[in-house]
Amino acid sequence: MDIKSAKFLQSTPTLKGCPSPEKPEFAFIGRSNVGKSSLINMLVQRKSLALTSSNPGKTKAINHFEINDSWYLVDLPGYGYAKISQKERNSWMVNLQEYLTKRENLLNIFILIDANIPPQNSDLTFCDWLGENSLPFCIVFTKSDKSKQHQLQLNLTEFHKSMGVTWEEMPPYIVTSVDKKLGRDELLDYIQAIIATW
Repeated sequence: MDIKSAKFLQSTPTLKGCPSPEKPEFAFIGRSNVGKSSLINMLVQRKSLALTSSNPGKTKAINHFEINDSWYLVDLPGYGYAKISQKERNSWMVNLQEYLTKRENLLNIFILIDANIPPQNSDLTFCDWLGENSLPFCIVFTKSDKSKQHQLQLNLTEFHKSMGVTWEEMPPYIVTSVDKKLGRDELLDYIQAIIATW
């Protein structure tokens, strides 16, 4: 898939504020500071389409981008650590769950996971929640160039083992690196194949 155009469409805190569900939609989510905005920018080849920050919790709404005038890319708030109150964090999760379970044109959720660290309970729990709600998703391992190959493979193996506790087989996954542009073609091919079924 060639990305010919990518533009910010709108930002809203709730499902009700989302654009009309007339185009296929793909959402990106992960723990705070997992490199989500950087990955989105790499994917669409724009330097600052999605805002990046060294401070966790930068994304605080459901952000819609229109790609090639034909499908929506959605940047969702991260879960986990963020310098906000528990009340605000709980509100985010309620809005997120409503969006993820009720957005009728949402075809796939990309859950981003840092490939440089051992499996995190928050990531595993979120994957389980998606499975329990029969929501289609693909795991995207980020920052794969930040560790030596041996450590990277060890972390991926450990994650597979942890998933194996509750999953009969590993969900689809893609290994990425923003700096090396690794995984970009695989992600776009994955999206294109799903759009073809829309």
